Amino acid sequence: MLDVLVVAPHPDDAELAVAGAILKFKQEGLAVGVLDLTDGEPTPLGSPQIRARETAAASEILGLDWRENLRLPNRSLEPTLDARVKLATVFRQTRPRWIFAPYWVDAHPDHVAATQLIEAARFWSKLSKTNMPGKPHYPERIFYYFCIHLRQVIQPAFVLDISDQWQQKQAAIECYRSQFVDNQPPTGPQFIDRWRAMAATWGLLIGVDYGEPFASREPIGLFSMKALGKGS
Repeated sequence: MLDVLVVAPHPDDAELAVAGAILKFKQEGLAVGVLDLTDGEPTPLGSPQIRARETAAASEILGLDWRENLRLPNRSLEPTLDARVKLATVFRQTRPRWIFAPYWVDAHPDHVAATQLIEAARFWSKLSKTNMPGKPHYPERIFYYFCIHLRQVIQPAFVLDISDQWQQKQAAIECYRSQFVDNQPPTGPQFIDRWRAMAATWGLLIGVDYGEPFASREPIGLFSMKALGKGS
């Protein structure tokens, strides 16, 4: 049983968008898993075998309790009924309290389809009269992470302080050498430099070094104001 399940369209999406939160959750004693929907291939420098090795290395850095791949088709991911059953079954088996999904607006069709699939599977996961294995389960919340391909800044519901987790997050991202290291230009800002700058920008908004932004379609209930940050 998991407290948190991050569902990612491709291997590396979880590391890019949620690695800081994952590391923080693990330090707080939560059980955290990642489900990659596809293997992310083909890419210019990658292969299924390379991506699997990179994913294993990143997972070790993150200290995940569970990680699997649903083996849905990359580049043609769709929220089909068959895919919905497969994902809802994972929800019933892992029984997470909170699901983290891609933000619902994106230029990448796989990311948009993933969000539609996750939301539908969350509902189906609670069905009682069904042939799906496992007992009914309805995850309490879906939070949406930002790993988008649109050149715009979207207002988040909250920003999580990941200042203490940034170095490990960077190490997890750099495990994906075929995607973010070996394909970089010989001069000029590297991918990780841009990603660090973006994390620093989110951190600036809440008065810390680095942050990760998240959205929510539903109101977020607070039982105390003590945990709120001071802001900038």
